[in-house]
This record gives sequence, C-alpha cells and structure tokens, in this order.
Amino acid sequence: MLLTAPALFASNMVAARWAHDASLPPVFLAFGRWLLALLILLPLAAPALRAHRRALWRSLPTLLPLAVLGMGVAVAPQYIGAQTTSATNIALIFSCSPILVALLEALIWRKPLSALRAAGLGLALGGVLVVLSRGDLQTLARLAFGQGDLWVLLAATGWAFYTVLQKRLTLPAVPDHARLATMMLGGVLALAPFAGIEAAAGATPPWTDPRLAAVLLFLAIVPSLGAYYVYGRLISQAGPATAGLSMFLVPVYAALLAWPLLGETPQLFHAYGFVMILMGVKMASMRLRTGAATVAAPA
Repeated sequence: MLLTAPALFASNMVAARWAHDASLPPVFLAFGRWLLALLILLPLAAPALRAHRRALWRSLPTLLPLAVLGMGVAVAPQYIGAQTTSATNIALIFSCSPILVALLEALIWRKPLSALRAAGLGLALGGVLVVLSRGDLQTLARLAFGQGDLWVLLAATGWAFYTVLQKRLTLPAVPDHARLATMMLGGVLALAPFAGIEAAAGATPPWTDPRLAAVLLFLAIVPSLGAYYVYGRLISQAGPATAGLSMFLVPVYAALLAWPLLGETPQLFHAYGFVMILMGVKMASMRLRTGAATVAAPA
C-alpha cells in the first residue's frame, strides 16, 4: 500500500494532462469525475446515508466547506493548470502540500515551529520555486511563473486548507463511505455552476468522443475511489504520518508515467527540485514520526 497509493494519485496528474491533449474541458472533467464516482459509490453508501442522514445533515456546515476545498479547489485548478504545464510539474508542485499545511498551522493556528522544521520548510519551498521557475533565476527575479504552474499551486493550497480543516473540525461519527459520498455530492454541487459557465464560454464536452467516457471512468475509479480506499487502508495500518510521507513518491511515479505515455522527458531542474523537496520534507517531518501531525495526500 505504501507503493500503490502514491502511484494511484500520480495517475490523476498524467490523466489530467492527457485529457488536455484530447481537448476535454478541465472544469467539466473535475465535475464529471466526482459525479461518476458518486454514482459508483452510491449503491454501497446508500444504507449508511439513510441510517445516518440526521447526523450528516447536522454536519453540513462542516462537510460542505471541506467538499468545496477537497473536491473543488484542489481538483479543478489542477486540471486547468494541466493545459499549460506538464504532469511532472503538477506532481512536484503538489508535493509541497504538506509544507503548506505546516505553514498554515504555524501562521493561522500559531502551532509552534521548531528551527529544524522551519529550515526543512524553507528548503522544500525552495525546491518548489526551482520547479516553478524551471531552474531560471531570472524568472524568479521577474516572478514570471508559468500560468499553469500557478493554477496548480492554487490547487495545492486548497488541498492544504482542506487538510488542516479536516484535522481541526469535528467530523460526524458515520461510516467513511457515507461521509465521502456526502462530500462528493457537495463537490459536484460546487463545481456544477462553473462547469456551466465553462460550457457557455464555448468549452463544451465532446460527447461523441469515446475518450471522454474513458478518462471520466478512469478518474472516477482509479484516483478517486481507488486511491482514497488504498490511502484510507494505509492510514489504518501504518498511521497518518507514514501514509502522508509516502505521498512524496507521487512526483517519481508521475515522471515515470508521463515519460512513456505523454513523451514528457524529465529535465535537470525536475531532479534538483525533487531532491530539495525530499530533503526539506525529511527535515520538516521529523516530528511526524512521533505522531505530532498529519499529512494528507494530493487529490
């Protein structure tokens, strides 16, 4: 599971890039992914949804913001960014989510930040900047990052907020699949109007293209239901700290998948950025081994 979970999440980044090459609208892709995943999960979750409907209804003020962040903000901008940046870049930038989690907890919730942890955060964020600038220091000076990279950074920030709030809000004591189905529904409702705006602007789904159904089915089963199931099992078996740290394998898998499938040859700045991120995370996450914090996976 330590090796499988990050591979399933990495497949999402590769599929997002492939979907752009197939001219599939990005926001509709995010909307359709969660709608189809919800329809697949619904027969299994229906009994629990009925049994715990009152608890779920009372928890909507908690679950809906999580759904907007985890299923909307963390996914749709990622697919928009995939139109102009590579799958490897998406994975590398998203790998900074645990670093953003630590920063949010330190800045907003005043969680103490040790000198070693701060140094690790700085090194990891430096690795992200290397990827964003593509190793060009002049780009950093001009702050002229690629537009797609900034969309992905927005998605990673959304996932970081989702992770922090999931740890700090009181979630309803209901079966996991019932809670996930409720949040999927919230994500579908949040994304629906934006998918409609996208279609009104002319980016309509190619309904007759078989690639549309193929990529939606893949996204619904593999990085949605499959990745969440394996990651949940990994948390129960190895703990959240180990599960979260395993997600730093995502950029490696994404690069390995994108090379033969998309023809994205890894560049030297990818290697520099990944090494910096990995070393920084190792330093910053030393307290994680004591169970002091939880790190979530990419969406």
